[in-house]
Amino acid sequence: MTGTATARPVPVTGDSFRDALGRHAAGVVVVTSQPGSGGPAGLTATSFTSVSLDPPLVSFYVAATSTTFPRLREAASFAVNVLGDGQADLAARFAARGEDRFGPPTRWRPGPGGEPLLEGAAARLRCGWHSVRAIGDHLLVVGEVVGVELGAAEAPLLYHRGRFGRFRAHRR
Repeated sequence: MTGTATARPVPVTGDSFRDALGRHAAGVVVVTSQPGSGGPAGLTATSFTSVSLDPPLVSFYVAATSTTFPRLREAASFAVNVLGDGQADLAARFAARGEDRFGPPTRWRPGPGGEPLLEGAAARLRCGWHSVRAIGDHLLVVGEVVGVELGAAEAPLLYHRGRFGRFRAHRR
């Protein structure tokens, strides 16, 4: 064994659990949909991941107390907009309460199913609803990808320790 052990066990509390998970960097997406009434809906998620290649499935988690998710769920489909490192303001806008998320300066266009596709996103995945399952105090949302759009191949926007940041590759 090399190095000096600096880790120390601590009790599992809400704060220690949140602190431990905050040490894991996550990619950032904005999930959007167009419900039948009331205008588009969207939220920021940092729990996005691929699930399956065949069929093509992706997932994200949302708090069971989310007031935005019920509106997202009203739509027949949704989009996952993968954000690039220059889109921290957009991620913050869709994470904030009381914001007009789709008003200026947000730029978007409707996809084939009406789902809002955010301009400048590194990738956009159009999804049909596969399943939604309650797990703990969150909902696990799984979508089946029915369309892909690739934007600029830029560095991803990351979320780490409560802040947005960028990826910097190590030299080989």
